[in-house]
Amino acid sequence: MKNKFLVLIILIIIISCGSDSVSSSDDEVIIDETINEITYIASSEVISNPERGFMHSWSVASEGTPLSLVTLQSLMNENVTIILRLYYLNAFKDSDLSTAQLDLIKADFANLREAGVKCVLRFAYNSDQSDTDAPLNIIESHLDQLKPIFADNADVIAFVQAGFIGSWGEWHTTTNGLNTKANRTAVLNKLLEAFPESIKIQLRTPGYKQEIFDYTTAIGTDVGYGTSDIARVGFHNDCFLASVDDYGTYNNVTIEKSYISQEALFVPTGGETCPPSGIPTASCATADTEMSLLKWTYLNLDYYGPVLNVWRNNNCFTDFQKELGYRLVLKSASLKKEATANGSFELNTIIDNIGFAPVYNAKNTFLVFRAVNDGTIYKKALNFDIRKVVPDVDYELEETVSLSGIPSGNYELLLKIEDSHDTLSDRTEYSIQLANTNTWEAALGLNNLQHTLIIN
Repeated sequence: MKNKFLVLIILIIIISCGSDSVSSSDDEVIIDETINEITYIASSEVISNPERGFMHSWSVASEGTPLSLVTLQSLMNENVTIILRLYYLNAFKDSDLSTAQLDLIKADFANLREAGVKCVLRFAYNSDQSDTDAPLNIIESHLDQLKPIFADNADVIAFVQAGFIGSWGEWHTTTNGLNTKANRTAVLNKLLEAFPESIKIQLRTPGYKQEIFDYTTAIGTDVGYGTSDIARVGFHNDCFLASVDDYGTYNNVTIEKSYISQEALFVPTGGETCPPSGIPTASCATADTEMSLLKWTYLNLDYYGPVLNVWRNNNCFTDFQKELGYRLVLKSASLKKEATANGSFELNTIIDNIGFAPVYNAKNTFLVFRAVNDGTIYKKALNFDIRKVVPDVDYELEETVSLSGIPSGNYELLLKIEDSHDTLSDRTEYSIQLANTNTWEAALGLNNLQHTLIIN
């Protein structure tokens, strides 16, 4: 009897201990001491990143005055990194562009580059609906003259508005019969030929693109990140938020806005407002909804003033300064604390885009290793395509990075997102700043990942 009682006691103890063990393991949080789990803090500052945001617009008559370098350099005080440069070629409707005209354009590009600014380009032959434009053969001849200048200065051209046809180059009121599908197609094809394939051309309405390429379904990732003609054509709207159909920008408003919303994951939208007709001046909420839907990347500061003032007076102008185009935020990272010399390192971060639009122009991204003891820098190129960080979707940046050539030691880790052109790759004004606190190092254009790696 004693033996049976003793066995029963032992069984109860074993079961009890086993039960406690399971309960304990279920509640236990296992912490991997070899991994640094980092949560980054988003910044609330207005950030001056390239190829996006509010812009100024400056037009110039034939053989006019170049852009002022001093004025361009002062734009950083307004958080402006992009301008619209509109060239009126009114003196050359039946002749080649003069040397003086070509020198004007070259001088502008040089000043833009020195100031750390990029431009949206447009060309036109008149600024008055009662005036004439140029015939197709002249347009094509002028683009042939300009082609080498575009090639030499592609680094400071953000986007191109198609222009050339009609008053203000807005593709209406042509006096040379250019408002046909054949002639519009010819002008667009010549633009696509004249500009390097990295540069995107914007048409005045979605209908023009659909007509020229004979399609209605928005392109997807299989086409959108390529360099085919259809993947290089976006949109500009110069009567944004001005009427139900934005002064004829849309034929079928709902369908075409949905189309642009999908297409603008790959090609840019931008432009300016104009005096509202038949609808109230756009409120903050309306403007935010429209810019988010249509993925606006830039907007003219100089027109139309009363619309912009509504936003200033209702405290959303600064929000739009932050949200126009892309606004990339580091959310978190999971990074090993140690690695082996000549081995590899797993980069594992999450990036969000809380702006209205993606980045449209390819960039070069590097993981930078900076020696703690003497500041020596080692750059490792990433395969990361920043254009794929689209609004409101967490992007998991996961890459295996070779440590070959990096000696043993302690290293700070940083991200450098630089311009793809060699002429600008070392210019911090053209590097992308992530919208986080205590991460940006302006002197070198680096984003600090707040992590130290030991290579041993």
